[in-house]
Amino acid sequence: MNFTDRIKPTDKGITTYLDELKNQNYQIPTFQRDVVWEEENVKKLWDSIYKFYPLGSILVWKTDLKLQNHRQIGGHKIADEHFTRSEYQYLLDGQQRTTSLLTSLYGGKIEGRDGFNPSLYIDLTIESEDETDDESYKKRFLYWNEIDDREGTFKRNIGRKKKYDDGLIVKLLDVKQNFETIQQKIVNHPDVAQQYNHPYWVELRKVQQVLTNYRISFIELKGIKVAEVCQIFERINQAGKPLDIFDIVVAKTFRPKSETDKGFYLRDLIDDFKKVNNSNYLQIDDFDYLQIIAVLIRENIENSGIHNITPRYLNDIKTEQIESIWESAKKAILKTFDFFENTLNLKGPQLIPYRYFYLTIANYFYKNDTPSYDFLKKYFWFHSLHRDDLLSNTGDINQHISLLNGEKYDNEQRFGRFLIDKDTLRKSSYSSKGRISRAILSLYSHKCPKDWKYTDRNVNVDNFFFSTDKPNLHHIFPTNYISNNRADNQLDNNSLMNIAYLTQLTNLEISDKNPLEYIKEYDQNPNFESVIDSHLLPKQILTWARMDEMPSNALDQFMEERVELVIEELKRQLSGINIEVIDTKEKETIEENENVG
Repeated sequence: MNFTDRIKPTDKGITTYLDELKNQNYQIPTFQRDVVWEEENVKKLWDSIYKFYPLGSILVWKTDLKLQNHRQIGGHKIADEHFTRSEYQYLLDGQQRTTSLLTSLYGGKIEGRDGFNPSLYIDLTIESEDETDDESYKKRFLYWNEIDDREGTFKRNIGRKKKYDDGLIVKLLDVKQNFETIQQKIVNHPDVAQQYNHPYWVELRKVQQVLTNYRISFIELKGIKVAEVCQIFERINQAGKPLDIFDIVVAKTFRPKSETDKGFYLRDLIDDFKKVNNSNYLQIDDFDYLQIIAVLIRENIENSGIHNITPRYLNDIKTEQIESIWESAKKAILKTFDFFENTLNLKGPQLIPYRYFYLTIANYFYKNDTPSYDFLKKYFWFHSLHRDDLLSNTGDINQHISLLNGEKYDNEQRFGRFLIDKDTLRKSSYSSKGRISRAILSLYSHKCPKDWKYTDRNVNVDNFFFSTDKPNLHHIFPTNYISNNRADNQLDNNSLMNIAYLTQLTNLEISDKNPLEYIKEYDQNPNFESVIDSHLLPKQILTWARMDEMPSNALDQFMEERVELVIEELKRQLSGINIEVIDTKEKETIEENENVG
């Protein structure tokens, strides 16, 4: 195929297009949903056509791939369950306009509007007010409920009903199908009296020309794979929801119900699974679920053809493959979420450093009756806080699965050297998407930190902060306090080494107070020292508060001790693993001194 034919702009007459739609020449995939039919917007649409304004292109994907599609649109049958073709034409963008055009011309049924007739009529007596007229369409285009006078009882419509009876208000479909009859009635109207140039007769001919000559623009995609189609759709349809590979797989794997088959619908499968319990983890993206399914198929079905988790291979997932792994997959996924939430004490998916953990750990739990939670904890902390980025792309997943399979099948735990950089911890700052940021906050959360004022209260319950860019995190040395008391401190007080979880009430109570003041107040509680431990905070701050003084570089000293506490905690979590601690800041300082010398 010529490269330029892959994406081809074209056009088609409006009535030709709608007739072909009714003849089942176009299909609408089920991921094209949520059509909003509004009377005013349909009138505006026809006003644009009436004025020969462009509507914008309809995106059509030509492919031999059979997807689940809508059987009806606006009450019109456009496909049946046995519908097959060598090439399908799917509307990827333009369903809203298509539904509006089809129902306003041919009538039909509008969801949620029982008894409403969507057929559109046109009043031939309405003139444009001026060259920039933008309001006359409201009177020019009418629905039957704006014409019907209910046998004279609805006085508001009596005038329009008389126009209709006289042939001056006509149905758009009649202009297309019964033009000669309508024209004859206009010609014989007393006001027209066979005047060829009479405005009513001219208007009728204009409407006919609109229906005959107006052309709709199309962009046809042909010979293009699913992944690229998704990219094209997203770029063209910038104001709408991107076309996701999940939508494609849902449509492709659909199997209708029958007397002997319960059918298959992936969207319902996932949606029902999300209702199993109240865990926040169940609400991860559909795409995450799809990639979990892909890994489980690849690793547990021989010759599956699913060699990766990219859209290229996700598109090849088959219905029977999902069905064969799903029951065991549900158990594995739930165990994965339970591990995060109840073993690691991470209360929401926004804290997980790598979303690929869902894939690798779910595969570890899949049909595994004797999982090692001690091993899994080491696996999680090792890769979350390692100095190097060890799970950022699909290529890393195979190595991780190999590591996990070693323990799963052979009881082998093959961890290499764990490398941690002190300066990475010093420079860490909050980021809702940053791997290190999430990893450090996960470590804090894992310690089950307690509230400083209500010391028997677990603050994790109140800290679903991580779904926003402004989390409810507390600066031990408040930002405004440090701004006004920089003294000899060099380090950034926004580092996560200066951060702790607190309830919102306690956080607001502390505000921008001097650390000596509020620490001294909370230290009156005999449990406060253990609370400090639960946050991995240096006890030095307690000593300063009790002495009622602290050094001019207190922030720097505090953060350096916090770095050491974090490293000590990691050593406990990774016992038995070779751990190497480096400090790139010291190396930089030595190099600077050498250059000065």
